[in-house]
Amino acid sequence: MLKRIYNRVRNWVDDRTGLPQVIGRTARHLVPPDARWWYVFGSATLCAFMIQVFSGIALVFAYIPSANEAYSTLHFITNDAPFGNFLRGLHYYGASAMVLMVGLHMAQVFLFGSYKFPRELNWATGVLLLGFTLIMGFTGQLLRWDQNAVCSTVVAAEQVGRVPFIGKWLAHLIMGGDTIGGATLTRFFVVHVFIMPALIFAFVGLHLWLVLRHGVAEPPIAGKPVDPKTYRREYKELIKEHGRPFWPDMAWRDVVFCVVMIIAIATLALIFGAPKLGEQPDPSIIAASPRPDWYLLWYFAILALLPHGTEKYLMVYGPLLVGLALIALPFVFNRGERSPRRRPWAVAAVLMTVVMIATLWVAGANSPWSPDFNAKPLSPSVVGATSGPVFIGAQLFQAKGCLNCHSIGSDGGKRGPNMTNVADRLSKDQMTMKIANGGVNMPAYAANLTPTEMDSLVAFLQSRKSQQP
Repeated sequence: MLKRIYNRVRNWVDDRTGLPQVIGRTARHLVPPDARWWYVFGSATLCAFMIQVFSGIALVFAYIPSANEAYSTLHFITNDAPFGNFLRGLHYYGASAMVLMVGLHMAQVFLFGSYKFPRELNWATGVLLLGFTLIMGFTGQLLRWDQNAVCSTVVAAEQVGRVPFIGKWLAHLIMGGDTIGGATLTRFFVVHVFIMPALIFAFVGLHLWLVLRHGVAEPPIAGKPVDPKTYRREYKELIKEHGRPFWPDMAWRDVVFCVVMIIAIATLALIFGAPKLGEQPDPSIIAASPRPDWYLLWYFAILALLPHGTEKYLMVYGPLLVGLALIALPFVFNRGERSPRRRPWAVAAVLMTVVMIATLWVAGANSPWSPDFNAKPLSPSVVGATSGPVFIGAQLFQAKGCLNCHSIGSDGGKRGPNMTNVADRLSKDQMTMKIANGGVNMPAYAANLTPTEMDSLVAFLQSRKSQQP
């Protein structure tokens, strides 16, 4: 009975729309016989994106993109709404999975040389999808509307503002005015909820159509280079003789991997829940150390470590050049060997990228360039005095914020030079000049210290020297 009803409905839909036939032909398209586990990351990326779509729709029902209500609605979703904390966690870990999967997919395509003829546009659309994914992740962070998100957005606006000629206009467009506010939140909400998902849907459709048109790239074989003159004929012969339908012969691996990924995301959301909300945004708070979510932490480290004087050029032209180089790659190298065994430079490039991102991620997590606004006062044993100029200077070192950026022993921040043995390298006069005039990242304290306070602070620093034999 049910089968008969199903067949009647299916036949009616097929007769009126033709969709079942289109979907059936698409699902059963032939793929190379050795396309196995390495090929699951593309489907996993799409699966993670759909998790984002459905969890995002559920969250939007309760979220209010208003500067006055965004934080409180997120607090309600997290703590009071049924399954709210789980949904926020699902959305957060789904975003992490999507970034991770698209990165793995691009690494696999690059290592296998699958970007070569005739799949140049497949790669180019994939690069754009990577960019859209990162933009969607960043814009979603501001929607939390806490202190960290607001400060991160200000940093992004500062970066965009350095674009030649149109930088100020772009920054104004992003911020919705001269300062961050309700208009900023509204614009980020529109970009995150409407524009980026629409672009991703459109380019995913284009990407899949290109995959169907040119076929799934066969696993590379050492000693069998790509020749645009003969490749299409050779590929058609391979598919005709050995091709297997994607569904169900090959797709079961994609299904298994996606199910495992969904279970992992749901488990993380259930156990750890949503990312913790920071303090409500307050422009009067200057003791802020903004940082993005983990998948952008490495880029945050790059911006922090840029040599002084190069920020304007590297912040603007660096991402632009990297993006153009990635898009140009298949058009410049569209033939030749595909096997990683014959392309050691490709393996080295992927390894170097992974090591670079991992190293920068660790640096971003530790953030030694950020002031430590929670630095504990120096203990009497470290100061070495309980009265007099040295003791007073130690108190000033804490009160004036010097300890936030400079460490003494294991105490203090890492942003500025270590002051544990500063008297070994600077004289009394040099210390006074440096404190009075400031430096690259250090404010001048000449107008902020009385002569007596200056003498006490210098006396304390002069006591910071290594033990003499």
